[in-house]
Amino acid sequence: MATWTLIDEQTPSSVEIETVAGELRLDPGALGWERKPEGLCRDDVCIPLPPDTPEGHLEVGRLARLIDRPLALDATERVVAFAASPTGRGDALRSGIAPDFELPDVDGILHRLSDHQGRKIVMYAYASW
Repeated sequence: MATWTLIDEQTPSSVEIETVAGELRLDPGALGWERKPEGLCRDDVCIPLPPDTPEGHLEVGRLARLIDRPLALDATERVVAFAASPTGRGDALRSGIAPDFELPDVDGILHRLSDHQGRKIVMYAYASW
């Protein structure tokens, strides 16, 4: 077992991940999922598990596919990140309501999108790479 940084959408936490036969395995509970007889469950959603699913921790890639979440992993830095479900993101985009976020301006002052509700906002993004 080793301590890793888990990023669940935008929320970081420290979790224990075990390596078994070269696979990284994570407790689904770290993402709020619980094993039940009907499958992997969170709130009122249960996902049936294939019969060959091992007990205990699940391989991170398999877990990501089961819960329909994109995965980014950096083994050197011990970081595993699960992005929001594309299905959920698609529903949010179709609603036409932007998710709230916070970014600094050029002077380092933080601004939340919700602070400007009802006004038109222009956001300019730049990356040097």
